[in-house]
Amino acid sequence: MSLSVRAALLACLALPAAAHAQSAGHGFLFGTPSGAVTFRGGWASARANSDVFAFTTNLLTLDRGDFSSPTGGIDLAVRVRSRTQLVASVDLSGMNKRSEFRGYIDNDDQPIEQTTRFRRVPLTLSVKQYLTSPGRSISRFAWIPSRAAAYVGVGGGAQYYSFKQDGDFVDFESDALDVFHDKYESSGWAGVVQGLAGFDYTLSPRLAVTTEARYGWSNADLSRDFSGFHPIDLSGLSTTVGLTIRF
Repeated sequence: MSLSVRAALLACLALPAAAHAQSAGHGFLFGTPSGAVTFRGGWASARANSDVFAFTTNLLTLDRGDFSSPTGGIDLAVRVRSRTQLVASVDLSGMNKRSEFRGYIDNDDQPIEQTTRFRRVPLTLSVKQYLTSPGRSISRFAWIPSRAAAYVGVGGGAQYYSFKQDGDFVDFESDALDVFHDKYESSGWAGVVQGLAGFDYTLSPRLAVTTEARYGWSNADLSRDFSGFHPIDLSGLSTTVGLTIRF
C-alpha cells in the first residue's frame, strides 16, 4: 500500500474524532460556555403564616404542612462574567387536598367535605454568583469545568397564585348552623423577592447535577370572597435537584 493511500485512510479515520472535538474534548470544552439550562424538581414548603391559613386549619382537617407540595422549574442562565450569571426562572408548585369540618356533620350524619387548592408560579430574574470558579481556561480555546462549584444569588420578579375552596360549608351566622354548598376563590399576581444558594457537581464537560435551595418572600391581597382577611402569605422555601446542560 502506497504512502499516499495510507495517509488518506488515516485522515478518514480521524474525521469523526475531529468533528466531535469541535464541541468537547476529553474533560474539557472548546471555549467557555456562554450559559446553561437547568431542569429542576423537588419540594416547595409553604410558610402559610397568614390568617386565611390559620382559619382554614382551625375549621378543617388540614394542617399547615398540607399547603406544601412538589415543585418543578426551569432556569436559563447567561454568563456575564467569569463567576457571574444572570438567571431567568419559572417554577410551579401546587396542592389539591380534600378535607372535612372539624367537629361538625350534616343532617344525614355525614362529614361536611370540601376541597382546597393552592398554586404558586413565580417568574423571577436573579443574579447568581459562584463562590469558587466554575471552570478554568487552559489555553485560548480549552475550558475545563470544576468538579464542584458553590454559588449564591438574589433576585425578584412576579408570582401568580391561586387559592380555591370548593364544597360544603357551615353557616355560623345561622342559629341552625345550616350547611350550604359554595366555592371561594382568589387569584392574581404579586411581587416576590428571593435568595438562593446551591452547587453544581460536574458529570461531564456539558452536564452537571445542580442542587439548590431558594427562599421567596411574597404576599398578595385576597379577593372579595375572602373579605376581612389579611393578605395571603405566599412565602416559602423550595429545595430542588436538577440537571444542568451547559452551552
